[in-house]
Amino acid sequence: MPELPEVEVVRRGLVSWVRGRTITAVEVVDPRSVRRHALGPEDFAGNLEGARVLDVVRRGKFLWMPLADTGTPGASLPAVALMAHLGMSGQLLMQDSAAPDEKHLKVRLRLSPADGMPEQLRFVDQRIFGGLFLTSLVPTPDGAPGGLAETPLPLIAEEAAHIARDPLDPYFSFDAFYRRLRARKTGLKRALLDQGLVSGIGNIYADEALWKARLHFARPTDTLRRADAERVLDAARDVMTDALAAGGTSFDSLYVNVNGASGYFDRSLNAYGREGKECRRCAEAGRVSLLRRDQFMNRSSYTCPVCQPRPRNGRW
Repeated sequence: MPELPEVEVVRRGLVSWVRGRTITAVEVVDPRSVRRHALGPEDFAGNLEGARVLDVVRRGKFLWMPLADTGTPGASLPAVALMAHLGMSGQLLMQDSAAPDEKHLKVRLRLSPADGMPEQLRFVDQRIFGGLFLTSLVPTPDGAPGGLAETPLPLIAEEAAHIARDPLDPYFSFDAFYRRLRARKTGLKRALLDQGLVSGIGNIYADEALWKARLHFARPTDTLRRADAERVLDAARDVMTDALAAGGTSFDSLYVNVNGASGYFDRSLNAYGREGKECRRCAEAGRVSLLRRDQFMNRSSYTCPVCQPRPRNGRW
């Protein structure tokens, strides 16, 4: 499943290819992929055709494209956006018209001509957990930009309004995060995965950040010192920034970016998926320690028993 760095890779790609272009035609190949658009496929297509893509915005793992109606020029701020939910296997791919259809093509958007750019944006989804739909844009509660964008606006997609800012957001407030973190009585990893507290940190990057910060996933949040909280957030920023440079983790072979290229960050993971392998940090220090795997929220957590000792009174 795509995590924040994968979604940001897609956002950056889409900005290069679709910003400023008009959607000239829409083909819904599989109505299941627009099921979140309550008024149905015909309304979805009818409202998209003729709309111009103003930008591509991301908050956490949520991705949307603010739209301008070319029939009503002069509007000060956009009112609607095309929301893309990638789910487990959703892909947004740019393709030339001559390119054969993908096996799991669900929606095709034809775009206005642009020199050297493909004519189509395709939504491909094997498992059909993702989808596209139109959503309203609402003002952000703090008046700051709704998410990471090229031309930030104080608007957010209605479906993303409930989630917190992510650690890569320049408007993320550590003080607010720390106050709310300390008020919770839960384990540290559960808190990091709570999208209402901090968005965009998924299971893989939580394990990597905790390993880098030398903190166990069951550490009680109400005992966490400010320096510890800063350390784990800095670690999350570091691992996600490194993943961005590599194009994402691409554990799922279905994940590709907008050009169809997979990421390679999985080769640099220090904790996730390394059960029974030596801890690299311990090995560098001349110690022998094998990473362990624990069940966690129907998933797995990977830790070093030496670098990340189990806390007393841990919250699992």
